[in-house]
Amino acid sequence: MKKILLLAILLLGSVILFSCSKSTSPDKGSLAVYLTDAPSSFDAVNIVVTQVSVHMAGNDSLSGWQTISDTTAYYDLLNLQNGAEVLFANHELPAGQYTQIRLIIGNGSNVVVNGVTYPLVIPSGMQTGIKLNHTFTVVKGEVYQLLLDFDAEKSIIQTGTNQYKMNPVIRAVPLLLSGDIQGIVLPHNVSILTTSGSDTISVIEADTLTGFFKIIGLLAGSYNLKFTPQSVLYADSTIFNVNVTAGQTTDLDTIALRHLP
Repeated sequence: MKKILLLAILLLGSVILFSCSKSTSPDKGSLAVYLTDAPSSFDAVNIVVTQVSVHMAGNDSLSGWQTISDTTAYYDLLNLQNGAEVLFANHELPAGQYTQIRLIIGNGSNVVVNGVTYPLVIPSGMQTGIKLNHTFTVVKGEVYQLLLDFDAEKSIIQTGTNQYKMNPVIRAVPLLLSGDIQGIVLPHNVSILTTSGSDTISVIEADTLTGFFKIIGLLAGSYNLKFTPQSVLYADSTIFNVNVTAGQTTDLDTIALRHLP
């Protein structure tokens, strides 16, 4: 119930923010940026974002930055899993091409390990910020929607005793070109690995109460899904060539893993 309530709150917040800040100027478009995360072994990964900006093409590295959010916000990345996402920046922008997204990090980011909170160092996060190379075009009167898929497990390393550093691993996916895969798996305690060719796209955990899973932000194409149960009583299983269509959700219904003799 806690997970369902959290997801409902996040979705409601996204709807409210989106409806309040949709582009109204005939000479501008809008950029809406969503945030999600992959599973992690940490108890919590809390980051503080003080500013989000984008860089307009044709300018040098110091000029051409457009701020799309300057409100300090706190996020526990581990709350944004298994299809959960939050809209954390939405703003009007001059029409044109953009090449980078920058997140400025504030004081207070931390990681929780075995119930103990430790400071999380994000190099240059408070100065030059986390910069992501992603070229996109804002069209007059339209909204460009972008999903930033953090991978906290790959991003955070322990550098010493009780010392943790984040080198962000983030996948930027335009929602216009992406779709989702969802379903229910039995038993419920299952990890799901999504691959495309030899590339690992995501690893998520099915909901432990319902078995529901949702893999979001997948570019249109074909994917393989490997299901690995935590229980030794069930066998691993792989579904090959699951097709994803942009703007749609591929529903796999209920997947029952084979019970071992």
